[in-house]
Amino acid sequence: MTIPQLYELFKKFRSIQTDTRKLKTGDLYFALKGEHFNGNAFAADALKAGAAYAIIDNPSFAQGEKTIIVDDVLSTLQALALHHRRQFNIPVIAITGSNGKTTTKELLHAVLSSTYRTYTTEGNLNNHIGIPLTLLKIGDDAQMAVIEMGANHQHEIESYCQYTEPTHGLITNLGKAHLEGFGGVAGVRKGKGELFAYLRSVKGVGFLLYDDPWLKAMGDGLSEVIAYGTVGKSAEKELAVCGEVRKSEPFLEIGIVKGLKTTSISSRLVGAYNLPNLLAAIAVGKYFSVEDRRIVNAIEQYKPENNRSQLLELNSNHFILDAYNANPSSMRAAIENFAILPADNKVLVLGAMAELGPESLEEHRDILALIDAHPWTKVVLVGGDFGKISHQYTQLNNSEEARDWFKAQNLRNTHVLIKGSRSMKMEKVLGD
Repeated sequence: MTIPQLYELFKKFRSIQTDTRKLKTGDLYFALKGEHFNGNAFAADALKAGAAYAIIDNPSFAQGEKTIIVDDVLSTLQALALHHRRQFNIPVIAITGSNGKTTTKELLHAVLSSTYRTYTTEGNLNNHIGIPLTLLKIGDDAQMAVIEMGANHQHEIESYCQYTEPTHGLITNLGKAHLEGFGGVAGVRKGKGELFAYLRSVKGVGFLLYDDPWLKAMGDGLSEVIAYGTVGKSAEKELAVCGEVRKSEPFLEIGIVKGLKTTSISSRLVGAYNLPNLLAAIAVGKYFSVEDRRIVNAIEQYKPENNRSQLLELNSNHFILDAYNANPSSMRAAIENFAILPADNKVLVLGAMAELGPESLEEHRDILALIDAHPWTKVVLVGGDFGKISHQYTQLNNSEEARDWFKAQNLRNTHVLIKGSRSMKMEKVLGD
């Protein structure tokens, strides 16, 4: 079956599922394979559960006329997504970067949705499976699409662009994330820069944070650059949007010196490090002619979820839960922001950072040096390479032990920062 033929089928059955446990009647089941599973083996179960068709790549699992056999299910899914994407002549904004991708994506979605029918990545479905699934959820009424692209090695963003075909792009920052896969900081810059390399080839538009000289340089050769930045870090005359931190406790309030009629925005985000994310949303909104009042309202009403920069109040304690992910750049920013918080009792509960390769021990030592530089009521370090370095703090093996430790402390009137790499599952510290 050709992709156009499969697309005609897709137009009749617009819901795609890759997990039979979540399958609904009328879904198209794509039998993906992974390191520890073979979706082909569940084709019969999918059809029994009500799938309209099962797309497989192993004929031995065929189940009659409702089975469609292809050469490779994943590449078929991606090709189908590309075919669907080409039905739309709309702005498709791709977002990547080391930190803040999801927050920035959600802010852009909030701002653009105030004026346009905007589709975007759900949660963190930002990989080789999640991106095509996101594209295939774009409805016929779409006026905008915002696609998040995660990556941990070179050529990954390049591959995503081949079936996403973005018209606009934004790189949040270039930090120390996935150093093992990218091969160091230079590899991170090259890998994330693949988005702008694609945009140069199609005369696309780039939104650039001019605070970072590396990002600024990446704009060379783009047909159009929309620059944004921070007061004192960028030349204001070069910027479409310029702002600064007015207050960051407990929530971030920013001042706008260029780009909006409004001079102040009060967000529900925690941490001064979210300033560039807010400025990016403003820059994108202004570029697409969203009214100032709608931009401000969208940002002020946005509330973070999914363990990202959330401020929680439980009993008499205040928690900054930023447990979705961590790398040296984001960990340092979170600790520095927490250190200046005006509170008497402050506790750090930090999980180890993952995917840092040969530099991991040194990066964890640097974080320990930063912790040493500030006074804390208590410090708990969890798992990974923290446990391989001599230090004066409480060392635990996993988030379950950290949860038990926390329960035993009976803390009151305390501020707690909880952060760590996704693999550490630090949100469990607040579990039952």
